[in-house]
Amino acid sequence: MAHTNQTGGTEKNGSLSSILYCASDLKEGSLQWVKEPLNGQVLMVLSMDNNCSAASFDMEHCAEKLQSLGVQVAAEQWRRLIQDAVLKPEVRRYMFYNSRAFQIAIAVVFYMSLWTNIYSTIQLCSFGRYWEASVLVTLAAVAVTVIVILVIDHRQRKINMNTDVRLAAVNEIFIKHRLILGITDVLDGPHNILQLWFVHFSPERCLQSLSAHITDLQRTREPALRHSLDELCVVMEVVVSPDPGTEEGASREESPLLSSGMNLNKEPVTCNELLHLVPEGPPEAMAQQLLVIFSGCYVRLLVTGRLPQAVAAGHLEQSNVPCLCQFIQSSVLNAHRSWFVAR
Repeated sequence: MAHTNQTGGTEKNGSLSSILYCASDLKEGSLQWVKEPLNGQVLMVLSMDNNCSAASFDMEHCAEKLQSLGVQVAAEQWRRLIQDAVLKPEVRRYMFYNSRAFQIAIAVVFYMSLWTNIYSTIQLCSFGRYWEASVLVTLAAVAVTVIVILVIDHRQRKINMNTDVRLAAVNEIFIKHRLILGITDVLDGPHNILQLWFVHFSPERCLQSLSAHITDLQRTREPALRHSLDELCVVMEVVVSPDPGTEEGASREESPLLSSGMNLNKEPVTCNELLHLVPEGPPEAMAQQLLVIFSGCYVRLLVTGRLPQAVAAGHLEQSNVPCLCQFIQSSVLNAHRSWFVAR
């Protein structure tokens, strides 16, 4: 059942200087903002149970809160985009298989399978009959399992083409109203809870800084810039339409005298095409596209505390994490600058 976080709830994330929640149990008219939201400040969180196929985000409540924030966007437009982005059954299945709950289950199964295989193997040796062998097997299995978990966690810090990029269409609309969205999952007992985060973000300064950086790269390192942007692509399945003239000629000359019923239900021929997410264009247009594409990934890392600490001040007020343009320059455009420190 869809719900939102209650007022006063504190997110376990030291990178957020202050958090402002919209709550579903507030009475009408009781929601008042005491100050202007800061960049990177959470304004609203919608939650739903991903284990229940009938569950969905509370769109009516979301529309009311967006209206209270002064966001004048046609509800039918962003509702459809959110539905297409994260509420389709195939997307929800993908998010479940990449959730924390499923990763924990996979880690347990992997550990037990690895321990059994190693222990069975060393039993063939003479030293395998001593109790020290069991200790060594346990330590080896734990070490390998931890390495696998760390590798998975490292991959979670990168952009996810199947979830983060799917929110780009929604963020393209909301970023004009100083909002960006991201989706995360949390484990609540046996339930996998999906959370849709609404974060305040003013793109003007990041857009200006990123445009200037792209202009500098186009002048000094054009091949490196193009190589970095070429890696941002998705595979699209398109229907191959036969040439009308060829199809008409074939229907007249090569069509069988007795039509087969199997041809009536013939599926269309499709092929895969590579779609570049950031095509060539003016630096400002490319910067705008990068901000929209990486906003979902940025919000996911921001609210889960996975962003590195920033040494140089960015465009997030009262925060020690990088702003969106710094994050893009470091992770996408390979800007080797001493902005971040390891945690």
